[in-house]
Amino acid sequence: MNERLIELTDINPNDLFGPRNSNVDILKKYYPKLKIVARGTKLKAFGEPEILDVFEKKVQRLIIHFNKYNKLDENSIERIVASDDVAPKNHAKSDGVLVHGVGGKLIKPQSPNQQKMVDNMQKNDMLFAVGPAGTGKTYTAVALAVRALKEKEVKRIILTRPAVESGEKLGFLPGDMKEKLDPYMQPLYDALRDMIPFERLDSYLEKGVIQIAPLAFMRGRTLDNAFVILDEGQNTTHSQMKMFLTRMGKSAKFIITGDPGQIDLPHRQVSGLKEALLALKDVKGISMVYLDDKDVVRHRLVTHIIKAFKSIESE
Repeated sequence: MNERLIELTDINPNDLFGPRNSNVDILKKYYPKLKIVARGTKLKAFGEPEILDVFEKKVQRLIIHFNKYNKLDENSIERIVASDDVAPKNHAKSDGVLVHGVGGKLIKPQSPNQQKMVDNMQKNDMLFAVGPAGTGKTYTAVALAVRALKEKEVKRIILTRPAVESGEKLGFLPGDMKEKLDPYMQPLYDALRDMIPFERLDSYLEKGVIQIAPLAFMRGRTLDNAFVILDEGQNTTHSQMKMFLTRMGKSAKFIITGDPGQIDLPHRQVSGLKEALLALKDVKGISMVYLDDKDVVRHRLVTHIIKAFKSIESE
């Protein structure tokens, strides 16, 4: 009797095996001629080579399915296992879904300008997404990055923000440097937790597949094969923005988000985002999308708040 060992490196074993090995029981039902043993991070099968070959390909399809949809239920298992196809299908992206988030949540553009972000990133390697709070700039950018990582278009995601002291001094906050900086990075963590299961996200962060760091940590680096997002770009200085943009390496994608109406820089300090938008507006390969209050996807009151403040600021 032949043995086939499948090491589960791309999926948490619990996600594949199911509660109390319920998913393994389904596999046993469809492959009665195999002896299937699930233990730890390994799936072993014993039987004839021809059946083992098909079984291994089906297991790989189940793993691909889970990694795409973050969900593996009885119906999807039976559909994949019972299918005559052994190779994964190349599904078209016509449904508009960027990422299947945690629990199968469908994450897709929620407004015309968010869709513009998606369309522009298919044509260009650098995008500036500018607009007020609540317009989904950061969330859409992170979704694009996660999709690129899942589809192996990039090898890593790098998320960064300028750690600007907006009303508080970092030195007086409790904890070590990471604990001081984490609150600034929280919106990025929140978006990632919506899109990547906790254990896998933890693993990505630990291995450096996903990196979240303040902008100062980008100095001196060349960012190859990466999807890089600079959030809160309005709070960069001229030198910081220039430093960041020149980190771009081969096979890299850059998105810079920001809200020129919420600059926390010292008085009379020019925003690097505003300078970049002027200096780079005619550069081929760089696109710019301007979001407005019509793109707000938070509580309906946020739209009215943005309009109210805009009317005061224009007086």
